[in-house]
Amino acid sequence: MNGNGAPPRVGDVTTVSAGTERTDGIEGAAVSAGPIESGTPAAPTTTSVPTGSAPTSSARTKLERGRGALGPALELVHTGRAPTRAVLTAELGVTRATAGAVAAELEALGLIRVDSRPGGAGGAQGRPSHRLSVDENGPVALAAQVHSDGFRAALVGLGGRIVATAPGRVPVSADPAQVLRAVVEAGAALLEETGRRCVGAGLAVPSAVAEPEGTALNPLHLAWPAGSPVRAIFAECVKAAGIDGPALTGNDVNLAALAEHRHGAGRSAQHLLCVATGHRGVGGALVLDGRLHSGSSGLALEVGHLTVNPEGRPCHCGSRGCLDVEADPLAFLTAAGRIPGPEVSLLQQARDLLREEYAEPGVRAATEELIDRLGLGLAGLVNILNPDRIILGGLHRELLHADPERLRAVVADRSLWGRSGGVPILPCTLDHNSLVGAAELAWQPVLDDPLGTLGAAA
Repeated sequence: MNGNGAPPRVGDVTTVSAGTERTDGIEGAAVSAGPIESGTPAAPTTTSVPTGSAPTSSARTKLERGRGALGPALELVHTGRAPTRAVLTAELGVTRATAGAVAAELEALGLIRVDSRPGGAGGAQGRPSHRLSVDENGPVALAAQVHSDGFRAALVGLGGRIVATAPGRVPVSADPAQVLRAVVEAGAALLEETGRRCVGAGLAVPSAVAEPEGTALNPLHLAWPAGSPVRAIFAECVKAAGIDGPALTGNDVNLAALAEHRHGAGRSAQHLLCVATGHRGVGGALVLDGRLHSGSSGLALEVGHLTVNPEGRPCHCGSRGCLDVEADPLAFLTAAGRIPGPEVSLLQQARDLLREEYAEPGVRAATEELIDRLGLGLAGLVNILNPDRIILGGLHRELLHADPERLRAVVADRSLWGRSGGVPILPCTLDHNSLVGAAELAWQPVLDDPLGTLGAAA
């Protein structure tokens, strides 16, 4: 994570070489930096040596290499790609003893569990390998999401596990500081109730977040002023609440894509397109070559403002017929002839209508209309981006379930790449992916350098 909190780059750990290895510790592992580009070097950490001896240059190099293996190893366990020590050994490209020492160090930090009972070693022969898992009682990140109908705070552990959650269905005022104070207070209450150690905080907002300032450029579905300094406000609220660690902010769909790529329907995709509609509007995100693409200043993939119906509804951006107003929950309710009520969120009303009254002709017609609009937008994106997978979230996930063949047919008919073989279109699998993605922002410094961030206080 860079010093200004820019959105992370997502990708796989890359092993450079095994280097010169010893079989009695972590000193021999030489692994490249983690998956997210770091603009600021990690703070140096002093590694102890036997009393009365001064580390040689070679020894210092080996110690740094060993420390460098901890982050990649933790990310492999965090994302479920190293369920056993044998797999961890193979992925890191080190000896079994080195992998064991790395795992033991992460366990000592309270981050993972090493189970010595027999576990499948992914087809490996010989002695069954120790099983690895995240420590369910380990530290958590405070995650928060603000949307047009309120907010939600949660505590999220490694592996994308939501430990505790507190919804806040309250009117979102025009004062972002007031809203974010309420969000952080809810999160602080969860931390007090659970007694968990917190590594930091992440916030998802329904707006493009400009970098490096961390401002909400266009919170169209909130009453907040354009350019609100949400990252600075959030960080101030987190500090005032006595919560340690970084406080970072990102666009909600970008963070949903980050979470799905690491823990959900986007795993293993190299060119992943995520499109979703939550409570209002439509957002998109792109993972290229395994890394989150946010553009030159954090504003890439504003797919909600693709025109899919030139004669359609006026959009908040000043245009007409944008995906943002043609394929969100309000558009669905309106097309179905329903007047939204105040009892529950627009998203929940749209979901309930689709699930419970799909057989009604007006609801079916509205479903087909939104599918066609969404499919037209996806086809345009496929022509430009050539993704190897599309994942859909929010109400779009429900539309896919309702008539998957219609949506896939529209995309195939309208896109060159769709005709050439089709692009898999899948539903997102994480129920609160923006929250999980917000937590990933806070977890990233730990994934980059577990010992440097947690070792001193362990």
